[in-house]
Amino acid sequence: MEEKILKLRKDHRWKSRPGYGICVLDRGLVRFDFPEHWILKHEREAIKIHDAEPPDDNCVLGVSHFHFPNVDFSGLPLRKLLAGSVVDQGLEMIERQEIVETRRGDLQTAAIEIRHRESNREAVTRVLVARCGDIHCLITFNCWADQREQMDPVWDEVLRSLVLGWHVADPTVGPVAH
Repeated sequence: MEEKILKLRKDHRWKSRPGYGICVLDRGLVRFDFPEHWILKHEREAIKIHDAEPPDDNCVLGVSHFHFPNVDFSGLPLRKLLAGSVVDQGLEMIERQEIVETRRGDLQTAAIEIRHRESNREAVTRVLVARCGDIHCLITFNCWADQREQMDPVWDEVLRSLVLGWHVADPTVGPVAH
């Protein structure tokens, strides 16, 4: 994944809620808001956004996306994709909730929450698979269970602001219309 940092023009049109920054991947194929003071890092084929510099972080948001032009995935339920991406990885499982599916316009999502024990501490992991046309996105959200209440609004804002397939011709200016 090639990283490019672009300086926004004074007349840019990017908008987010106060206190939030905007993450835009691949010229708009994926776009969502996250707390502006969080730290964004590239890790292999994903973006990781931490609430503090690791290893002092309590929460991390991971995002990767896949673009499959000219492939029709409409017959593949997101529930099945999500179940395939959430496999037992040797975690000491406490609770695994049911998969919740939603639809907002053309955006389809399936999400699950898992509580598990990690480093002798209870942790919460949320995994979301989203699809809009030929674009898929995988978002993970990990935090300590005792941090969950303060992290819930972050997850809610990521979901509220998530947009897939919104091509932006000039990222320094932002979207023309949405």
